[in-house]
Amino acid sequence: MAHPAQIKIPATYIRGGTSKGVFFRLQDLPASCQQPGEARDKLFMRVIGSPDPYAAHIDGMGGATSSTSKCVILSKSSVPEHDVDYLYGQVSIDKAFVDWSGNCGNLSTAAGAFAIHAGLVDPARIPENGTAVVRIWQANIGKTIIAHVPVTDGQVQETGDFELDGVTFPAAEIVLEFMDPSDDGDEGGSMFPTGNLVDDLDVPGLGTLKATMITAGIPTVFVNAADIGYTGTELREQINSDPEALKRFEAIRVAGALRMGLIKTPEEAATRQHTPKIAFVAPPTTYTASSGKSINASDVDLLVRALSMGKLHHAMMGTCAVAIGTAAAIPGTLVNLAAGGGEREAVRFGHPSGTLRVGAQAQQVNGQWTVTKAIMSRSARILMEGWVRVPGDSF
Repeated sequence: MAHPAQIKIPATYIRGGTSKGVFFRLQDLPASCQQPGEARDKLFMRVIGSPDPYAAHIDGMGGATSSTSKCVILSKSSVPEHDVDYLYGQVSIDKAFVDWSGNCGNLSTAAGAFAIHAGLVDPARIPENGTAVVRIWQANIGKTIIAHVPVTDGQVQETGDFELDGVTFPAAEIVLEFMDPSDDGDEGGSMFPTGNLVDDLDVPGLGTLKATMITAGIPTVFVNAADIGYTGTELREQINSDPEALKRFEAIRVAGALRMGLIKTPEEAATRQHTPKIAFVAPPTTYTASSGKSINASDVDLLVRALSMGKLHHAMMGTCAVAIGTAAAIPGTLVNLAAGGGEREAVRFGHPSGTLRVGAQAQQVNGQWTVTKAIMSRSARILMEGWVRVPGDSF
């Protein structure tokens, strides 16, 4: 029996923030994959190496974690006053699906840099030396992200001395602005889908938990660490090696998704792993980060741990950081209370790999909270460029 040859597709492998993914220009994809649908999903699964019952991604570009099982498509923007459209696919590790329901905040950093590398930004908007302002249309969620990308001699400046906890080596700083990151401007949408800053969330098998459910950056369910038996100082292994704990977190996530109106039945949650996120918060406590570095209680405003695709994240998802910054800016949310309450425009929170600062500008208008933008710094670096190869019958 003859087997099809491999085909090769232009691609770039990039680290953005504490994630990495395989980036494509829309025009470089096979014709059948230039539109959303089964062919595109099958291609991306094969590129990453999913579904993989071994959970290792040996036969693909993925890294068998939620932070490294990602594909991105960029194209010249279809939206006025924007440079590029950025579409993000979170590839499930062990199941046969790609989740398109949300954004990746970390890879938003790389989207800005890649847009310039890939020739998708008008050269007139790129200074010879200075900062290029890349206007990104985040097509998954219909939001604007502004990336301030450093440029030297007309090229993206990737090396530098900006350090990001969760990333081993320093690089050049890229400032991201997530514009109007909540759903409050959308028809029928709300930053707080339940209408409350704090809800009593009934979780089957666990009872009733206090929860802040917010849609800013990405739909996120926040609970208090102490209410579920944690301190907020936990590292990845403590949670991810405990199957019962992971089941409890998934139960909280499903209950939150139902209350937020993201799903209609619990069964739908299985094919919507990317959203909502589940996170737990605690007041500042001194702890040792995964690198061995001591994080002092005085270094942070609060502690946050978050799960992505069913596992505790090694650092913090960028979109979840937007949710943290936004919720922290609104007095009375669980995030705000863990940080000591009151009004604030920025917080520094402790996560498993260290600390991260995120700012948000929130205000109350006609009794409703709105947020105009959230700001954070990340970095991005191309790791490899060329072509990915997949068997011709993959998609």
